[in-house]
Amino acid sequence: MTALDPKTPLRRELRAKRRAFAQSLSPQAREAAEQHLANRLRPLWHPGLKVVAYIPAGGEISPLPCLIDAHEMGATTGLGWIADAPETMVFRHWQPNDELIDGPLGVRQPGDDAPIITPDIILTPLVGFDDTGNRLGQGGGFYDRIFARYPDAKRIGLAWSVQRCESLPIDPWDQPLHAIITEAGMIGELTP
Repeated sequence: MTALDPKTPLRRELRAKRRAFAQSLSPQAREAAEQHLANRLRPLWHPGLKVVAYIPAGGEISPLPCLIDAHEMGATTGLGWIADAPETMVFRHWQPNDELIDGPLGVRQPGDDAPIITPDIILTPLVGFDDTGNRLGQGGGFYDRIFARYPDAKRIGLAWSVQRCESLPIDPWDQPLHAIITEAGMIGELTP
């Protein structure tokens, strides 16, 4: 992405909002918000379902309570894994208490011996979103490629409400999310 990309200043602004909002929360308020997400998603979890997510960074809301809940209800859970060639991401099996290692981009991830998972539900991070389900990502294209690779997986964005935008610049490869859940509500529909 070049500096002329209209998404660049928007990403900068939204990252700052996200970080400031997350820092303004007490640990108890943050934990309650993240548990709210898990409670909203609980009706989706069942044995045999494959649910994947991310390790939060930069003030992102954590999907880990959601993954722990899904695991406890019999779902197979996983996290993003990036090889040395950072343009490729897959999801590898992870469950609570599994050890994580440092990945090539400084994000913790499962070891390369963990089995690869083909997801049914992708809990995705985002920088910004709008009311039509459009998502502004970090800019590396990881999730754009993941969504193209797994077109049948349900795409659920997790975010803080301050990341909402009236509208977002959209590229031809951008795929809207099926739902977005924040500490303040939800856009879209969650259907099992």
